[in-house]
Amino acid sequence: MKFSLFREHGAQNSKPVFDAFANSLTGAGHTVVDNDYNSDVAVIWSVLWNGRMAGNEKVWLDFHAHNKKVIVLEVGGLKRGTTWKVAINGINRDAEFGPMGNGPERANELGLKLKPWSLGGNKIIICGQHDKSNQWKDMPSMSTWLLNTIDTIRKRTDMDIEWRPHPRCPVVGIEHEFTNVKREQPNQIKDTYDDFDFDCTGAYAVVNWSSNPATEAVMNGVPVFVGPSSLAYDVGNEDLNTIGMPKRPDRTQWLNDIAYTEWTLEEIAQGKPLNRLTSYL
Repeated sequence: MKFSLFREHGAQNSKPVFDAFANSLTGAGHTVVDNDYNSDVAVIWSVLWNGRMAGNEKVWLDFHAHNKKVIVLEVGGLKRGTTWKVAINGINRDAEFGPMGNGPERANELGLKLKPWSLGGNKIIICGQHDKSNQWKDMPSMSTWLLNTIDTIRKRTDMDIEWRPHPRCPVVGIEHEFTNVKREQPNQIKDTYDDFDFDCTGAYAVVNWSSNPATEAVMNGVPVFVGPSSLAYDVGNEDLNTIGMPKRPDRTQWLNDIAYTEWTLEEIAQGKPLNRLTSYL
């Protein structure tokens, strides 16, 4: 098969990931080219149609219009800076990461641990996303979503709410329209390109549509309220009207499977994610 890498639309930290994936393709006998819309499969960075990555939207639409697959590379959330997402047609629950029903071997290898479900907490954290991401398609504006989310929560509880916008998608002022709501701006972690702090310690619940904070919260034992595209959906809650009684299901199989959504650069170069995805291409 012929794979086209659209490296020029990648983030500044994408080069080693593209290089590793290209090595896996050539090692498997595939043809690797750049910026070729006539290829069988496209390889892009992220599904954020903004800034230097805005050009990926054209690639995404063109390949899907011709019923061709798009492999997406993206920053991981399990071992941020060490593991990277590799999937077909997305980066969340809508994407294809390979076979499900996996054993615990990879989760153990990565050292992934689940903290016990928390039964307490004194605040609800709402985590925003970038509204120019394909993960936010068919959604209202971020300000409308936030307003509706807080309003629904306030009908059920007066617990403190912490609003954490996406660092590059600020929504300002809405927190002043409600009581016991404060804005908490994410802070970039020193000496990192794109890592921001997120501490859900002491949270009663985390509300997020479909991005990494929900996964991190579940790993840390905090119940989540998410949309159906979230990788945390299968162990989360969807209806905010049940905020007073969140589900806390068994997460064992979820952890086993999510361990196969991210890979180290060495594993990517060795072709491990490619091998899991080949039959779906």
